[in-house]
Amino acid sequence: MADKKKAVSKIDIGISDKTRKAIASELSRLLADTYTLYLKTHNFHWNVTGPMFQTLHLMFMDLYNEQWMAVDLIAERIRALGFPAPGSYREFTALSSIQESHGATAAKDMIRQLVEGQEAVVRTARSAFSVAEQANDQPTCDLLTQRMQIHEKNAWMLRSLLEE
Repeated sequence: MADKKKAVSKIDIGISDKTRKAIASELSRLLADTYTLYLKTHNFHWNVTGPMFQTLHLMFMDLYNEQWMAVDLIAERIRALGFPAPGSYREFTALSSIQESHGATAAKDMIRQLVEGQEAVVRTARSAFSVAEQANDQPTCDLLTQRMQIHEKNAWMLRSLLEE
């Protein structure tokens, strides 16, 4: 019985343990960036002021809701690869390429920071894509392609608000 249980717990999806670990590591960075961007966007939703308040308040809500759903998809992919997903602020801070914001922020600065954050997530996803693609890991590639498409579009829409 013990041999049978051990055999079932081994992951055999056609990707080596070492490669799955490398993909999970890249996805952990993406998870950290996505969660950090989610938190920043939610913070800006709560604290935005000024003449664009209503527009930005609603737009930021749409963005953070989408990011919240993405966090789960990314974490679940890490788990499907057989590794624990990071889930603490300390881990996210160590893994994320996105800086937190502190103190009061003007609406235009919020938009600029969110453009930078959206683009940072795209860069992280693109980096992870090359690792997943080399491993022929189509589910991860699909997830990453979707994340890049969404964040590139979000960056474009936010950037358009900064045009004079």
